[in-house]
Amino acid sequence: MDRTKAVACLIALALLAGCSGTKPIVVGSKNFTEQVLLGEIVAQHLEHRLRTPVERQLDLGGTLLAHRALLSGQIDVYPEYSGTALAAILKLPTGDASATLERVQQEYARRRLVWLPPLGFNNTFAMVVRGADARAAKLETLSDAARSQLPWQIGGGYEYVDRPDGFPALMHTYNLRLKGAVKTMDLGLLYQALEQKQVGMAAGNSTDGLLAVMDFKILKDDKGAFPPYQASFVTRDQSIQAHPGLREALTELSGKFSDEQMRKLNYEVDGRHRPVADVARDFLAQAGLAGPR
Repeated sequence: MDRTKAVACLIALALLAGCSGTKPIVVGSKNFTEQVLLGEIVAQHLEHRLRTPVERQLDLGGTLLAHRALLSGQIDVYPEYSGTALAAILKLPTGDASATLERVQQEYARRRLVWLPPLGFNNTFAMVVRGADARAAKLETLSDAARSQLPWQIGGGYEYVDRPDGFPALMHTYNLRLKGAVKTMDLGLLYQALEQKQVGMAAGNSTDGLLAVMDFKILKDDKGAFPPYQASFVTRDQSIQAHPGLREALTELSGKFSDEQMRKLNYEVDGRHRPVADVARDFLAQAGLAGPR
């Protein structure tokens, strides 16, 4: 092919792309494993379903950075959590799961943002004890722990002690007997400290990968001390208008996850060190969502 024909072909392809609306959909995420994994899952899913280019801007940073990127149009979609949206972004009080979700959807709609139906899991604080201790004392709930005669040495991340939805919420609701102050540490050391009996109860997150493989017990928050953090994808009205089928494709992922499944997916990345793209591809295949319709 000579130079003239090559240039003509490139021009034709560019015109075709412009006419067919193939402007990339930009997927973002925050800067931790679960977010990056969810971002890759939705990116692959949109590529399969919509047969359109998808650009990834994963590992953006924290909540406010991701939210601003969405508002400014730098990204079209990213995963977010209902309690985080209501408390950290909207600065409003949280309620139960259904009330929090409804309020978030309403407030986001006023900002021309679309909060999709929940993915199916709730990444909230999880108070975790050793499995052997739970079985010996027949502990199922945090109320059971509060009735225990033994004082609890609690371990938590550095933010846990002061966050209103963290340790203060736990103590206000359950008034646990304590053995000294909370031992604060890097989140990556919490389960090691629990396993080595440096603490008796650890404040983790309900979808932490290690919870899928270690003999630990999450005590049920039976009185609702911690806010709901239901995960959903959020996008913009303009993005939905610009990309036919986007809302429908995103909705296909709603309800496809559980807390246990998200723990396993996180462990595949953090524990087994598998590439995020491979874990995402396997999930979509198992969910029956691999490939275009």
